[in-house]
Amino acid sequence: MSRNESRHVLDNPALASLTGPHARFAERRGRVLRYPVDVSPWLALPDDPDADDWADLAALAGPDGEVPLPGFRGEVPAGWEITQHIEGVQFVDDGLAAAPDAEAVRLGPADVPEMLALVARTQPGPFERRTVELGTYLGIRRDGALVAMAGERLHPPGWTEISAVCTDPSVRGQGLATRLILAVAHGIRERGETPFLHTSAANTGAVRLYESLGFRLRRRTAFLAARAPERDAVPVA
Repeated sequence: MSRNESRHVLDNPALASLTGPHARFAERRGRVLRYPVDVSPWLALPDDPDADDWADLAALAGPDGEVPLPGFRGEVPAGWEITQHIEGVQFVDDGLAAAPDAEAVRLGPADVPEMLALVARTQPGPFERRTVELGTYLGIRRDGALVAMAGERLHPPGWTEISAVCTDPSVRGQGLATRLILAVAHGIRERGETPFLHTSAANTGAVRLYESLGFRLRRRTAFLAARAPERDAVPVA
């Protein structure tokens, strides 16, 4: 993409979030921004990272430290090592039947231990101790126990990402994830924003579900992680 070609806000959603509605969370070094590590692992490079940006990222990571590079499609500089590469997809609302759910309850800080336990059982993706602060999280309880949840993560202007969609194995097949996705989407739309989400391209079950609900594939992306150079190889900023 040329420097003169405009980019969509969802092409670098973490950057758009951390310079927009989520600016209060932003930790910055130069042009590199990230969420606090106990909030989210998402990190934002500028659209056109240069040597100074990579040096700032290395300083944030620490010598031989590992950092996520979600959505990054370029080449990492010499000395950096790609440690993870997962092909991903980004979906946007294209006709969801969004609606509130009478059984869904709002989750907050007091629910975090149960939320973390559910995430540990279901592995929907990164969810940290303070992730709940990023937006609205809804859950469904059965016999008092949290068995399903979904919520909001990245927040580029005009958009909100649905994330942490998970259902305990004991209640799968009951449509709880679908109901929570539509309930979270309803809240997003009520604010005049548009829902979007990410998933692994290899997660064909999730892809089929999202398409059946009314999400449209917007772009293919990637979820990378990279290890910073050792101390002697890190340029002095």
